[in-house]
Amino acid sequence: MNFLKRLFGIENTGEVTDENGNEIGKFMPKPETPVDEEFMHNFKKNGGKFLYCENENELRLNFSEILKENEWDHSEVYCSNESIRQDFKHTHLTFNKNLNACFFLSNCEFLISNTGAILVSSSQLGDKKLSDLPLNFIVIAKTSQLIKTIGEGLQKINKRHDRNLPTNITTIKTFDENKDSDFMNYGSTPKNLYLLLLEDL
Repeated sequence: MNFLKRLFGIENTGEVTDENGNEIGKFMPKPETPVDEEFMHNFKKNGGKFLYCENENELRLNFSEILKENEWDHSEVYCSNESIRQDFKHTHLTFNKNLNACFFLSNCEFLISNTGAILVSSSQLGDKKLSDLPLNFIVIAKTSQLIKTIGEGLQKINKRHDRNLPTNITTIKTFDENKDSDFMNYGSTPKNLYLLLLEDL
């Protein structure tokens, strides 16, 4: 059908096609965007900075580039995760839990594709509110942490922790101080956030 339309010069009247150009009926649902693409689109739209890392070496290299770019090479870092501290102990950073530190370094629970938000809990924040923590964030996540909705994330947290659920579960979804506030991000604390996404699938 597409070939005949092109041959006779019939204009496209709003037909929907897949990525191969095959016509899809107008009443068929549009193909769903993969969660990784959807997350990247929404995360960048929210003002986040994203760096994809194929392996651990690339992650360390990208981390070093962030430090250089922002002149954070010899800074104090708020980091409560011992594993992350060990991964970056070769740097000149000073790791502590000082709220006046230059930046907050952490992992996360999940990456929510339909909003471009990062789901965190007391496992990362302790008993601190987002507003208590430094303005600058570097978050390390894995591609296996990409999920569609916050509801799915809460179910997975519930399963993983059984009866010892973490508290302080929240999302970080505003990454640009100058972004116009609307109903969806009202009350959220903007963070200058870098996401290092490590491929693990």
